[in-house]
Amino acid sequence: MRRIKCELPEETAMKILTEGEFGVLSLSGDDGYSYGVPLNYAVADNKIYFHSATTGHKIDAVRRNERVSFCVIDKHAVIPEEFTSYYSSTVVFGKIRVVEDNSDPEKRRGLELLADKYSPNESPESREKEIGGKMNALVVLVLEIEHMTGKAARELLRDGKI
Repeated sequence: MRRIKCELPEETAMKILTEGEFGVLSLSGDDGYSYGVPLNYAVADNKIYFHSATTGHKIDAVRRNERVSFCVIDKHAVIPEEFTSYYSSTVVFGKIRVVEDNSDPEKRRGLELLADKYSPNESPESREKEIGGKMNALVVLVLEIEHMTGKAARELLRDGKI
């Protein structure tokens, strides 16, 4: 990281990652182009879980190259009079894999974590109906976190807002 003074402690970077609403998964796309796709996600046990259709550009890219990054932006405010923005973010690097087999407990775990995060007030019956009904139509992607960096605008750090 070029601006070491803007680097966040790992605990803060993990907090941004865990509490974020969505992030951008960056993959190696077709014809040498990078491919960034915004996704919902859930974090547990040093892993990030996503769900996906069983086919498509994203799955093709994951199968082609397991090395990915994932970026989550926590705070962001444009400060026009300073010609800058105040931000905090986390970027994760790691290897991602596709979990297709319905008998693999990690597939269900990923879907349950996503349901916990995005539909916390749904009844257990409603949740089971949704997860059970979608198991065959989707896969779960699991990103094993190898390392991460967190960064924030120096103004946020200076003012104790991070």
